[in-house]
Amino acid sequence: MRMDLITDPLDARLLDEWQRDFPVAPRPFAVIGAALGIGEAEVLARLQRMQAAGRITRVGGTCAPNTVSASTLAAIAAPPERVEEVAAIIGAEPGVNHSYLREHEINLWFVATGPDRAHVDGALARIGERSGLKVLDLRLVRPFNVDLGFSLSGKTGALPAARRADPSAMRPGDRQVLQALTSGMDLVAHPYAAIAAGLGRSEAEVLDRIAALSEAAVIARLGVIVRHRALGWSANAMVVWDIAPERIDAAGPRLSSHPGVTLCYERTPAPGVWPYRLYSMIHARSRSEAMDVLSGAADLPELRGVPHRALFSVKCFRQTGALISLNKESAA
Repeated sequence: MRMDLITDPLDARLLDEWQRDFPVAPRPFAVIGAALGIGEAEVLARLQRMQAAGRITRVGGTCAPNTVSASTLAAIAAPPERVEEVAAIIGAEPGVNHSYLREHEINLWFVATGPDRAHVDGALARIGERSGLKVLDLRLVRPFNVDLGFSLSGKTGALPAARRADPSAMRPGDRQVLQALTSGMDLVAHPYAAIAAGLGRSEAEVLDRIAALSEAAVIARLGVIVRHRALGWSANAMVVWDIAPERIDAAGPRLSSHPGVTLCYERTPAPGVWPYRLYSMIHARSRSEAMDVLSGAADLPELRGVPHRALFSVKCFRQTGALISLNKESAA
């Protein structure tokens, strides 16, 4: 369903205005209701309805990559007749939080997450062994923008600049709080109290830790996490750029601020297989709209003449929060 077919202006505002800066207060949905001119119960009912309809995945948080946990982008070239089989093997790993089929010979792309690098390495090894296929491990070098909150109203302004996370802000027990946020908060009047009860802690303590971790940019974004495809933003392309390493310092920030670009980061290449170092995502309502954004990006002085590929998404197999903490882990 397209955003411009959501005729209720309050639903549109909930989706468009509360993807970040979610209230860190005992009754956050009451705060949102006051801003929208409606009651807390109505805010909750609308979010519950949109979650049931698949328009949003959750209300919760995303964390700065490789700050309190580990993650990597990985890819496999699956024969066409094995795509569903291999996607199921990938999806069987609990730390895989995003998995897509894209238009390329290297066609299955996924993000593997876990509490540490050993967990991620184990997941990639199991996927390679069970599929019998080579897994490309394209590790993050640095993010330029990994927010993925963006306007659904058709306005393509630049995203907020990425902030550098400060992992020193972490305290014992914070991983469990972060896992609760990335899994999604309960849509109840006192969601932070519900998190606190599940962790055996006080609501005040949980609120304090979330505020501190947001200030330290460990929590990169707190708010409504939308399913862009379900809202009509179905032309989504991962654009990869074969750029010399020495040019990325200038090109990365410029590309990340280009209107219509929703993610931007540098990753390690796979020598002889995948030379690309600079990645960007474009989420658009049509392929032609996405290509217009790409044309503008490719014409930036820092990227002019740089070889690139646009890998459009064909199918989403999984979209969920990252794995940060295992149940068996201690509060540390």
